[in-house]
Amino acid sequence: MKRILIPAGGTVMATGLLAAGLAGTAQAAPDVASDPLAKSAAVAKEIAEFWTESNGAALKAATASNVWDNGDVTRLKTAGGYTPDSKPGLIGAPKANKSVKVHNVNLPKTIGKVFFVNAKGEKKWCSATSIQSKYGNLVATAGHCVYDPAHNTDVMSKWVFVPGYYQGKTPWGIYVGKQAFTHYDFDVYEDYDRDYAFVTVYNGIKFSDATPKQVPFSEFKKFEGIKFDKQVEISEAEYTKCKLDPHTTDFCDVKPGTNDELAGPNHPEAVVDKVEVKKETYEAAKVGKGQGYKFGPPVTEHVTKDQYDKYEGPGEKKVDEAGNYTITHYYVQKWYKPGTKTKYYRTLFYIVDLKALDAGRLATNVGAQGFAWNQPTGKYHRVFGYPSLPHPDGNKPYTGVTPKWCYGKTSSKTVVAPAKKIEEHVALRCAMTEGADGGPWLYRYSNAKRLGYVNGVTSTFADQDGNNRIDTITSPYFDGETAAVYRAAANVWSGKIAG
Repeated sequence: MKRILIPAGGTVMATGLLAAGLAGTAQAAPDVASDPLAKSAAVAKEIAEFWTESNGAALKAATASNVWDNGDVTRLKTAGGYTPDSKPGLIGAPKANKSVKVHNVNLPKTIGKVFFVNAKGEKKWCSATSIQSKYGNLVATAGHCVYDPAHNTDVMSKWVFVPGYYQGKTPWGIYVGKQAFTHYDFDVYEDYDRDYAFVTVYNGIKFSDATPKQVPFSEFKKFEGIKFDKQVEISEAEYTKCKLDPHTTDFCDVKPGTNDELAGPNHPEAVVDKVEVKKETYEAAKVGKGQGYKFGPPVTEHVTKDQYDKYEGPGEKKVDEAGNYTITHYYVQKWYKPGTKTKYYRTLFYIVDLKALDAGRLATNVGAQGFAWNQPTGKYHRVFGYPSLPHPDGNKPYTGVTPKWCYGKTSSKTVVAPAKKIEEHVALRCAMTEGADGGPWLYRYSNAKRLGYVNGVTSTFADQDGNNRIDTITSPYFDGETAAVYRAAANVWSGKIAG
C-alpha cells in the first residue's frame, strides 16, 4: 500500500487557532503516515448503508475489539520519568479549571464507538471521541482501532464513527472515515508507543424511511440494499401473459387449489396447512397432530417500520429495547381435502432504497474535545470508554452498552509492557476492560461544559496486583511528535456524502 509521508511542519497548512496553538512542535519532525479509508462519497455511502441497513443489524452484530491475549495482561514495569521533546501545549477546548472529583459525572457528547471490519472479516468496535479540528471533522482513537494489528500494513475496512451509539441507534448520524493519520512507527513497525490515530470523517449521514418499490428482477438482483420478494395470486390470463414474457416466465407458478372441506388428520386424502391465529389461541392449542393443533413454534420476523405500521394481522407486534421492529406469528394446523380448482401465482420483487440525508459536521453536532501534548505526568485525568469483554479470570462486570469512566492521576513515571514492546506509556488505575480501548484520556475535564483536552487514548490493559483482573490501563505519552500527527489530520477537509 502506498504511504503518504508528511514531514511535520512541511506541506500541511495550519491556520488560525490550530496553527498558533501548535507552533513550536515542528522540531519533533516525525514521519506522519496517512492512508485512505473511503476514497469517495459514493464508497462512503455504501459503507454507511452496510452498517445501518436492516435496522442497524451489522452495528448490533459487532463485538468489542479483542487484540489482547490474556497472556498480554501482565504486570507493568516502571521506567524513568518522561522528558518533553518540546514545549507543552493546550488547544481547542474552552478554558477550564483543573479536574474536580465529583460523584455525578456528566458524560461528554463527543464520545462514541468506531465500527470496522478487520482482516478476518469480523465486525468489531472500539471507543473514540470527536476532537477539535479546522473543519470540525476529526476523531481520535487508538492506532490499533484503525490499523489492523494482524496485518499492520492495512487499515480496517468499512470504518465509521457513531457518537452517542446505543444498541443500533445513531442519534447524531453515522460518520464514515475518509483518511487515517498515525505515526509512521505504528503504521510500519506496529510500535505501541505510538498507538494513536486521528481520522478525518465525512459529514454525518442519516437515512430516511422509504416505501418498498416494486422492480424488475434484473434490478432486484443488482441492488445491494434492503430487498425482499413475495408471491401473489393472479388470474389465469395474467399467468398466461407472464409465461409468454421471457423476463418473467421463471417467476410464474401454478398450484392445485384448495377448498374449505375440512378433514380429519387421518383421512387418506387429507393435507395440512397452517393458519395464523392470535397468541392466546396458539397457547391454548394442543400439541400433536390434529385440527387446530399447534403448527410448529412461533416465528419472529424482523420488519421495517413501514411494514410494522401497515401490518394488521393477528401476530404480536413489538418494539424491543434496541428499537427493533418485530412481528411474532403463531400458527395452528388446518387439515382439509385438496380442491380441484387451479390457482396461479407470480413472484414480485421489491427494494427499499433509503434516501441519504446530510447530518452535518461532527463537531457541529456533538462538539469536540481539545488536544494536549507534553503535559506533566502525575496529573488527574478522566477517562471514558465502552468496556465490554471479561477480565482474564472470566468475571464480566461490563456490557459495552453504555459508556463508563475512570478518574485518577496518571503515573508520575513512564511504564514498560514487554508483551507489546512498550517503553514509554503512562498508566492510570482503572478496571475497564477491552472495548474501552481508543477511549479518550481527558485532562482538565469540565463537568459543566463536558469538555477537556485529549491527552491520551486507552491502548493496553494490565493486572498490577496479580489477581487475574485488569486494574490498570495505559496510553502512549502525547508528545510533540503526537502533536505533529494531530496537526496533519486537523487541517484536512473531508466533505459530504449526501446533499
